[in-house]
Amino acid sequence: MSSDEKNVKKDSLQTSTKVRSARLASLPLSLAGRSAVGLGKQLIGQSNALVSSEIQEKTARQVFQVLGELKGGAMKFGQALSVFEAALPEEIAAPYRETLTKLQESAPPLPARVVHQVLAKELGEDWRDNFSSFTDKPVASASIGQVHKGIWKDGRVVAVKVQYPGAAEALISDLNQIQRFAKIFQLFMPGLEMGPLLEELRARIIEEVDYQYEAKAQRAYSAEFEGDPDIAIPKVVMASDKVLVSAWLEGIPLSRIIAKGTREQRNNAGLKLARFHFTSPMRVGLLHADPHPGNFRLLEDGRLGVLDFGACNRLPNGFPEPLKNLLKHALDDDAIGLYNGFKEDGFILADVDADANLVLEYLLPLVEPLRTETFKYSREWLRDQSTRVGDPRNPTAKIGFQLNLPPEYVLIHRVTLGTTGIFCQLGAEGNFRDEALSWFPEIAPSQGK
Repeated sequence: MSSDEKNVKKDSLQTSTKVRSARLASLPLSLAGRSAVGLGKQLIGQSNALVSSEIQEKTARQVFQVLGELKGGAMKFGQALSVFEAALPEEIAAPYRETLTKLQESAPPLPARVVHQVLAKELGEDWRDNFSSFTDKPVASASIGQVHKGIWKDGRVVAVKVQYPGAAEALISDLNQIQRFAKIFQLFMPGLEMGPLLEELRARIIEEVDYQYEAKAQRAYSAEFEGDPDIAIPKVVMASDKVLVSAWLEGIPLSRIIAKGTREQRNNAGLKLARFHFTSPMRVGLLHADPHPGNFRLLEDGRLGVLDFGACNRLPNGFPEPLKNLLKHALDDDAIGLYNGFKEDGFILADVDADANLVLEYLLPLVEPLRTETFKYSREWLRDQSTRVGDPRNPTAKIGFQLNLPPEYVLIHRVTLGTTGIFCQLGAEGNFRDEALSWFPEIAPSQGK
């Protein structure tokens, strides 16, 4: 093995598996310690609610600190969780909101020498001949790769995504480890089922680490949205298995809009994101399946720039007709139609009996944005919904435990939840009803409804 190969191996994610596993394994051990201390505090008379809140806060703080320091699957899982920040109680969310924002776009970068070695392996020893200039310091580091800015040989400014050595192996190892500790995350995110989320993430690993696959999806999006007045997709310049070069997309990251954006910027970003989400399946046959603020930019001309097409759900016929039918029943207040549709499409299993009116009552608040001319998303609204569907004492919440999510809808569900989380982080306000109806007129409520 050459010295260069040894260096790449040394800096790979794969070789740090033991260290990474130890960091992840520290989470349940720390929780056990905090629980023991909490019991002691309760025994000396402190409030159960106060002690529980303290344990939640400290656990959440540590979880996101650990996830933020690791790449691979831990980072990917952290990104998936980050969009649900808006649903957390403020007293728990506030201490680590900044950590979540950083998690979306940053991670400890690879050394320049390792980046050069990956580029030489993927593009050839003369890889520098492709660039007029290449910046060694990354502009962004994420779960399985980092992005560098450069100037292509023809003068185009480009983003160069370089995959971490050993990324695939690290992803699998991390997700296996995280799956063992899934119940920890329920402590501060009640109502969010971690099992299906982790299984879905696992299913996308192979596709996400193949940059050729990502390039194919990105080319399809770029071709369809070329010249679009609302959405901007960077063109692919070249791609190999572990290096992807795209046109540079200059804009304000959505995380910054969430933190400091104007009301106009927030509303514009929300409406454009809804438009992208609604139209992609019918226009491209794909659904962008990694909705977190780090993957979106607000461009100077008002367009929404979209990045990272490694995870896409194939929907060649657009959004499934059963989903649109169910949505129409809900907007029509048609409890029987909704219930029968849920039964027919596998959302309620054959051996499960549920109250049709309670099923409708359970769903109606979730489609509220499509029932009013103007709707304002907010963290408060999302927290209310999260509490409502997660409280087993609530009769309608019990319906949630009777519902089933067929495997073919898991990814659509996660994308919808993630996109809704971004709307709420933005506090976006607009006519989302008419936006949806302009693309899906078939879901419009019947006259008089």
